[in-house]
Amino acid sequence: MPSGFAGKVALVTGAGVGIGFAICRALALEGALVTLNDIDLALAQQAAEKINAEIGEQRVQAHGGDTADVPMIRALVADIVEQHGKIDICIANAGISLFSTFLNFEPESFDKVIAVNLRGSFFLAQAAARAMIEKQTNGRIIFMSSVAGTQAVPGLSAYGATKAGLQLLTRTLSLELGSHGITFNAVAPGATVTERTRLETANYEQDWAAVIPTHRAGTPEDVAAAVLFLCSEAARQITGHTLMVDGGWSRTSPMPPVY
Repeated sequence: MPSGFAGKVALVTGAGVGIGFAICRALALEGALVTLNDIDLALAQQAAEKINAEIGEQRVQAHGGDTADVPMIRALVADIVEQHGKIDICIANAGISLFSTFLNFEPESFDKVIAVNLRGSFFLAQAAARAMIEKQTNGRIIFMSSVAGTQAVPGLSAYGATKAGLQLLTRTLSLELGSHGITFNAVAPGATVTERTRLETANYEQDWAAVIPTHRAGTPEDVAAAVLFLCSEAARQITGHTLMVDGGWSRTSPMPPVY
């Protein structure tokens, strides 16, 4: 049955699969009305239909669009507010990771990572915060960071820089906008088994489980549970924080031999 999120209006970007999908599902199961965004509209529609079928209600609506496109972001938030009268929760989950050594990284790849991970998240939060302030909503804005934003990971210099930037953005916005009743937090997943990460190595889950203190790789549901907590009333006094969801890996950060 719906609980503390009944009547809440949420937006989750990059949510066709993986962590974003799990967050949408968790919010909808708790009673929230969720807009599920993905750059692939067909994938977003398929994901929304899957969640709605599980719940037995139409709580999730799909929206296609590239979060690097600032006019699209602003229009999306405006549409949500027009439809529901407010936005309570905004999860800037959309992101891309492009592996390459620093010496070989090309400007086009750098610009793409920055545009989606940092620029898109920045202006999504701006649009959501403006709407929350206008509607006097005690909102929750969550950035999806990464352990790569705290610990150095070979081949992820650009990606890591964007994820570190999101952690600092979290702290800055919590200070700048705290008086409006909006909390800003980040979640930093470690190795998480998703459709994408399974393609990185032949034995992704086993490789990472061997070097994580809990002896298992994370799941999208682990990350979704952390996001749900930070969006809940129980976390109303938590802001400017980055919550690591990595099974303790970032304490010493050993890499699997395959890397």
